[in-house]
Amino acid sequence: MVNTMSNETTVNDTATVTDGAAEGQGKSSGSLFDGWNAPPNLVTYSRIVLVVIFLSLYITAGPWGEGNIPMRWTAAVLFILAASTDKLDGWMARKYHQVTELGKLMDPIADKLLTCGALIVAAAFGELGPVWLGWVVVALFLVREVGITVMRFFVMERPGGKVIAAAWPGKLKTLFQCIGLSMLMLPMWVLNPAQTAPMWMTVYYTLTYTLIYVALILCLYSGGVYLVNTFGKRDK
Repeated sequence: MVNTMSNETTVNDTATVTDGAAEGQGKSSGSLFDGWNAPPNLVTYSRIVLVVIFLSLYITAGPWGEGNIPMRWTAAVLFILAASTDKLDGWMARKYHQVTELGKLMDPIADKLLTCGALIVAAAFGELGPVWLGWVVVALFLVREVGITVMRFFVMERPGGKVIAAAWPGKLKTLFQCIGLSMLMLPMWVLNPAQTAPMWMTVYYTLTYTLIYVALILCLYSGGVYLVNTFGKRDK
């Protein structure tokens, strides 16, 4: 009699544990679209819409905005706005505990669409120096940005995978890149109707290109740091 009750208790406990595990697995394997309408995700969608509008205006205005100066100014303002809200959606998600799988996917995509899209158009317009040099710069940025972003997704999907937080070189890269591209987007040349090269304009564009090329160096360096932190720690 005692053995029977003991066996029943064991079976019940086992069933409870199994049910609890199944319930936990069900929660962890939620749909990608769970929480698609959370406020942080809505901010991300808005940023993607801003990127599309920005790129449309940027391309339509032509190289240096010569085709439509007001449109170039508008594109520059949209770029600065989109770049300024880069961290807003992530901060909201953490602050209000609304982190979702869709948000993890869309946030870096929105970031790369903005910066990489601007770089590609700038290279095509010859705004990064000689066209061949512009495409070399873009290729190096794309290899790092796309490669590291894809790698992060794979690391997240591996058992026990954990994304390595961005190190200071990566954060500086983002800052320099956004400031440099914002300065490039602004058609400051229209403030010099005499079509000369005053000292302030020379300094302005020298600083612009310096920021972009320093961002490229930090981009490659931070990519190497990420690889070492990811695969070096795994080997240990």
